[in-house]
Amino acid sequence: MISWKPIRSGALAVICGLLWSGCSPAGPGATDEEKEPQFLIGRGRVNVMDFEGAIEAFEQALEMNPQSAAAHFQLGWLYAEKHPDPAAAIYHYEKFLQRRPTAANAEMIRKHILGQKQKLAEAVLPMPPAPGSQTQIEALSQENRHLLAELDRLRSELANPSGPTNPPPGRLASGRAIAVAGSSLAARPPSPVDPAHSGRANSGDRIYKVMAGDTPAAIARRYGVKVESLLAANPSLNPKRMRVNQTLTIPVR
Repeated sequence: MISWKPIRSGALAVICGLLWSGCSPAGPGATDEEKEPQFLIGRGRVNVMDFEGAIEAFEQALEMNPQSAAAHFQLGWLYAEKHPDPAAAIYHYEKFLQRRPTAANAEMIRKHILGQKQKLAEAVLPMPPAPGSQTQIEALSQENRHLLAELDRLRSELANPSGPTNPPPGRLASGRAIAVAGSSLAARPPSPVDPAHSGRANSGDRIYKVMAGDTPAAIARRYGVKVESLLAANPSLNPKRMRVNQTLTIPVR
C-alpha cells in the first residue's frame, strides 16, 4: 500500500519554495545571504514595519557582504514601495540583477526598474505650463513682434528721408515701444564742435562730427536742412562710407 504522507510533505515543500522565490532573491548562495545577522535584523524590522530601520540594517548587511544580492533586492523593494526614492530603487534592483541575472523573478524586477525610471523622469522633467501662464507667454510674444515691427519701420524712415517723419498713432504710443525704439534711434543732440575745426566754410555754417549710426538724412533732419544742401556743403562726402568723427559742414537753412 502506498503511503501518501511523504508525497504530501514533498509537495508542500515545493509549493513553499515557489512562493518564497517570488518574494526573495533566488539562485546560488541566496540562502546563505539571508542567514547573515544584519539581513535577519532587517527582515525583522520589515515585519514590524520599521522601514527606515530595515534600510539601515540591509545597508549594513551590504557593508559586511558587498556581494549580497538578497540585501540589494530588499533595499530596492524598500526604496520603491516604502521609502520612495526611485534612483536608489533602480540602483539596488540593477545590482541585484547583476548578481542574479537568472533569478526566477528577474523579469518582474526589470518591470519594476522601468516603472521607477518613469517616476524619476516625471520628478525631474518640468511640468507643462498652466493654461493661464501659456496665455501670458503668447501675449508677450505677440507684443514683442509688434515692437520689432515698429523698430524696423523707424529704421526704414531714418534710412529713407522721403518717407513719413511722424509716426502714426497706435502701438508706438505705448511706453515700452517708445523705450525700445528710443534706446537706439532717438534723436541725438548735436555733437560737440571740434576746436580744431571751429572755423566755418561760410558765414553761419556749423561744424558737425559724425557719430555711430548717423546717416545724411538723419543729420539733415536734426538740423532742419535739406539733404541736398548738406551734400552740396560737403562735396567729398560719400553717404555710404561715412566714418565716426568725420567732420561735416552744416549749411545754413
